Amino acid sequence: MTSPQSDPAPQPPPQGHSHGHTHSHGPAAPVSKHLRKVIAAVVIPFATAVVVGLIAFWPGGVPDHERTGVGFDRQTQDGKVVQVVKVDCADVNAAQVPPTGDTSTPSGREAVNEQEGECAKATIEVASGDDKGRKFVEVVQPDAPRQLKEGQGVVVAYAPDAPRDLQYSVTDVNRKIPMALLAGIFALAVVLVGRLRGVMALVALVVSFAVLTLFILPAILQGSNPLVVAVIGASAIMLAALYLCHGVTARTSVAVVGTLISLLLIGLLGSLFIGWANLSGNTDDNTGLIHGLYPDIDMSGLLLAGIIIGSLGVLDDVTVTQTSAVWELHQADPEMGWKGLYRAGIRIGRDHIASVVNTLVLAYAGAALPLLLLFSIAQSSVGTVANSELVAEEIVRTLVGSIGLVASVPVTTVLAALVVSADRPGSGGAQTATAAPARTGRGRRRKTG
Repeated sequence: MTSPQSDPAPQPPPQGHSHGHTHSHGPAAPVSKHLRKVIAAVVIPFATAVVVGLIAFWPGGVPDHERTGVGFDRQTQDGKVVQVVKVDCADVNAAQVPPTGDTSTPSGREAVNEQEGECAKATIEVASGDDKGRKFVEVVQPDAPRQLKEGQGVVVAYAPDAPRDLQYSVTDVNRKIPMALLAGIFALAVVLVGRLRGVMALVALVVSFAVLTLFILPAILQGSNPLVVAVIGASAIMLAALYLCHGVTARTSVAVVGTLISLLLIGLLGSLFIGWANLSGNTDDNTGLIHGLYPDIDMSGLLLAGIIIGSLGVLDDVTVTQTSAVWELHQADPEMGWKGLYRAGIRIGRDHIASVVNTLVLAYAGAALPLLLLFSIAQSSVGTVANSELVAEEIVRTLVGSIGLVASVPVTTVLAALVVSADRPGSGGAQTATAAPARTGRGRRRKTG
């Protein structure tokens, strides 16, 4: 039985139940001054190098070029559908039924539908730009995927070199209002649930988009090495996102170092296998247009840059979770050594690996679903599909990113275990650990007295 002299002075009991461990969901205990210096010696030079890289490669804007009028490289304005009338397709279409009357081919069937169906003749008014108020007519086929309705907002493309009656055409529907509303609902949900952390997460998201649109994309268009630009930009995004969302703490700094090591691994593996598999990065109309406008851009380097940036968001989640798990394990049992912390942390990480890798693979598969459907329609073998450059790019992107994610779990876990177990008495963890027996003593005294 503990003697009264060994107990600390009585204090008012805490509200609610008295537990020996009440800090499991609170902020991380501060580490010792010496350990903070060691972490700062690693993180500060890295952050300085990122800032120097941003300054050295800052593009100063997107380079100008002459509009080609192809794909996204067109002059566009807002428009509005002011009138829609139904007309006989034969009166407005130039499509001709094949002379043989063969409708077994897709083009023959479309021609018959265009001749025999009922089309929509829409009058469009330009709502912005120098030609605001100008009207033109757009004919919509009955089997067209996008049908126009009166009062609907649209996006119109302008071709200055075309005949006057053909200068404007509808290219898309105006979705600004529903997209803005959805973004507002998202921001509101994040703030309501995450509170201050949610606000900081939104700030970090704005910073990420700013780095992407003001630095990474213009720098690549200016001719800078896509890999170098992606590493610098991704590092800047990582530093801003992690420290804004999780605070400037030793725990966050360990997650930063773990993320950096994983990004370097992804960059090395991506560079190796993109070169080995002879992936050009120029596989569709959009990349072809980019290469045509800016032939000096390294398209394979652009592919690697995309892999690095695409992996960053999931990496942040994994490294922060693993670091937090090890920190909480240490606070629950301050006597546990780094090996015990690592073993316990890696058990948590295995569950994380399974879910995260599956998420990444399904995300890429979902994005490439139309392409996979085309191969399925063509009844191509698995080997043929995997060997095509379009699919091979996605395979390399998925597997390289997944290897980096898997590696980040043991790397970050061992870093966190070494750092938190290297702390010495006088740190917040040691102080917290001594508080539990004092509460137990008070509890016994209240019970016996």
